[in-house]
Amino acid sequence: MAIRPEIEKLLKELDERKKKIELAGGEDKLEKQHQLGKLTARERILKLLDPGSYVETDMFVHHRCDNFGMLKVEAPDDGVVTGYGTIDGRQVFIFSQDFTVLGGSLGEAHASKIVKVMDLAAKVGAPLIGINDSGGGRIQEGIDAQYGYTRIFYRNSIYSGVIPQLSAILGPCAGGAVYSPAITDFIFMVSGISRMFLTGPNVIKEVTGESITDEELGGAKVHNSISGVAHFYSESEEGCFTQIRRLLTFVPNSNRENPPVHYSGDPLDRKNEKLLEIVPADGKRPYNVVKVIEEIVDDHDFFEVMYMWARNMVIGFARIHGHPIGIIANNPMVLAGTLDINASDKAARFIRFCDCFNIPLLTLVDTPAFLPGKFQEFGGIIRHGAKILFAYAEATVPKVTLVLRKGYGGGYVAMCHRELGADAVFAWPMAEIAMMGAEGAANIVFRREIEKAPDPEKKRQEKIQEYRDQFSNPYASGRRGYIDYIIRPDETRAMICRAFEMLWTKEEERPRKKHGSIPL
Repeated sequence: MAIRPEIEKLLKELDERKKKIELAGGEDKLEKQHQLGKLTARERILKLLDPGSYVETDMFVHHRCDNFGMLKVEAPDDGVVTGYGTIDGRQVFIFSQDFTVLGGSLGEAHASKIVKVMDLAAKVGAPLIGINDSGGGRIQEGIDAQYGYTRIFYRNSIYSGVIPQLSAILGPCAGGAVYSPAITDFIFMVSGISRMFLTGPNVIKEVTGESITDEELGGAKVHNSISGVAHFYSESEEGCFTQIRRLLTFVPNSNRENPPVHYSGDPLDRKNEKLLEIVPADGKRPYNVVKVIEEIVDDHDFFEVMYMWARNMVIGFARIHGHPIGIIANNPMVLAGTLDINASDKAARFIRFCDCFNIPLLTLVDTPAFLPGKFQEFGGIIRHGAKILFAYAEATVPKVTLVLRKGYGGGYVAMCHRELGADAVFAWPMAEIAMMGAEGAANIVFRREIEKAPDPEKKRQEKIQEYRDQFSNPYASGRRGYIDYIIRPDETRAMICRAFEMLWTKEEERPRKKHGSIPL
């Protein structure tokens, strides 16, 4: 069909303008981005989203800054590409900062583009993904940049628990810019290209005299294994996008929905004979709790979160009979599965995320207690440990607890005890549920009797066994109704599946209030 000349001219102008914007900072800067092992802002979006699904918004937005000669500075897309599309057919909203345009710096217009997609995501009820690659606030815009960051932080906060918010750090993210990702639900980082810090190496050198590189200060391994700021680590951007896509399979689009169900056909009553080999009956022998999780869940598929940090606590997503669940488990391979400051924080935040988005919780218990020591006490283990208690008690999603072996004292209470709201509590026959281990308890309860005995050591062993027979087993708790089911390890999957089947329609209310005051 013939197009009238005046229309053709307008369409040609539109195409030329779009091509110029898509060149971003120019071919030289795009090539430099590739030389650094990084994809460009648009390439990242197209790699992550379903082919052909991306729709760009605000392509023609441009700054209006007139300071320091900025009126003469071209800034295509104002340094951030925004829009929406789908991942596995589900709606998502996205922004991707463009380091080739003014170093991806954030100014008033840049922030307004991000704010617009955040508001749209909340209205529609769809996940928001932010790809961060920015030198920070645009200095030429001064307080307008500060204003822009604040608008974003506010929305990160008020939309928390409304829509899932994910942050991929695929370049520098420094100064005030780090707080937007920090408020979001999950942070993804890539080896060699991700950087996060409040004050960079130059400032640290000037103020403290310490010399440190960008990678040593704020690289992917630092924040995944030392600081606990990040949740996922990958070796490449493609690996990072795979993690994002996989995470989204477990979470709903918003808090208005339940998570997506995908039943693979793994039998509900599949036997777990391997559990009889994985977990030693001797409570002093360690084992990897991840292997227990993999044996129980659908298709042995467990998506672990924060696997490099606070490894005495394991958290992550899996499916039970097709339904996504969140799993929290003590890991006896590290610090004997004790609860410490970092493990408490790790578990509490994950529990709260799952509760926000209607994801049921499975808790696997094998802990001797909270980690003793003056550094834990000085660091506030009381305050941090209280977070996990608060998070479990506050959660209204279905909660199932399984005691594998040790469930001692406050450690067991913190791991979703019956009175913290567990809907179904299971235990294996080798479970030891008591205020403390039999050895320590016998030394305290029967101290005088042991001291007066002709053979103190023999008497001590007798009293240890007496305490174990009376308390350090699941039957004492079963008699009082604290444990609902004592089960064989090889029937664990079947029993847990049936418990969750019973609980899928659970509804539970909490007293009306603005919000609780969690001990942060």
